[in-house]
Amino acid sequence: MDKQSLEQAKQACARGQKRGLHFIMASVIIWAMVFVVHITQLPIETKNLLTFCCTCPLMPLAWLLSKPLGITFSDKDNPLSPLGIVLSCSQLPYLLIVMWVFAAVPGKMVMALAMVFGAHLLPFGWLYNSRVYYFMTAAVSVMALLVGLLFPPHFLALCMVVVELIFCLLLLAENRHL
Repeated sequence: MDKQSLEQAKQACARGQKRGLHFIMASVIIWAMVFVVHITQLPIETKNLLTFCCTCPLMPLAWLLSKPLGITFSDKDNPLSPLGIVLSCSQLPYLLIVMWVFAAVPGKMVMALAMVFGAHLLPFGWLYNSRVYYFMTAAVSVMALLVGLLFPPHFLALCMVVVELIFCLLLLAENRHL
């Protein structure tokens, strides 16, 4: 694939998938669920286990949200379409670190999860030709570290909901130029 064909495939991917807006919207719901879990009086270990459970519906939520948004969930004609799934799955090995934090420093597991989430956004900046993804990679990761060190997990989860809503708005604005 030459450079021009690659750029056309990236543009088609960004347009058809609206730069992954459905996944970011799904993450708003997931972080809201994490917030609800962490405002309960359950022990931190139980909250953390439920936090992992909260992340499970990401793909089904994104798929459900793609329908009313008119987003092509998977474009079999675009050779880059499977790359989005590979990039999403690239964060899975890093969840081992989050699992270690679960056992070693339970009060910081939400922080580690948020940082992994933020860091995994970086390659989507390339895939979607998106400055918003590049910006949010840094913003989410640094915010998660600072808020996670200074405040309890429920406050970080609430911050993630707000940041993800801002992310959605920025993607909507960026998508207007597609």
